[in-house]
Amino acid sequence: MAKKAKSEKLVIREKRYRGTTSVVSARLPAAMIKSLDKVVERTGYNRNEVIAICLEYAMDNMETEPAEGTS
Repeated sequence: MAKKAKSEKLVIREKRYRGTTSVVSARLPAAMIKSLDKVVERTGYNRNEVIAICLEYAMDNMETEPAEGTS
């Protein structure tokens, strides 16, 4: 599980990606969807836009490590 820095906030900026899109399906826990919908309600973005913003933030700020036992 990813470590969460307490001081870092997710800042929602203008859309970076424009143009063609693809559909991706994902199963999410019900509690996460409820939290997501609260953000949607507060910000005026739709669910898809908030998910894309969160994924963009995660991709820009993640580090990957090899699995244990691999090099």
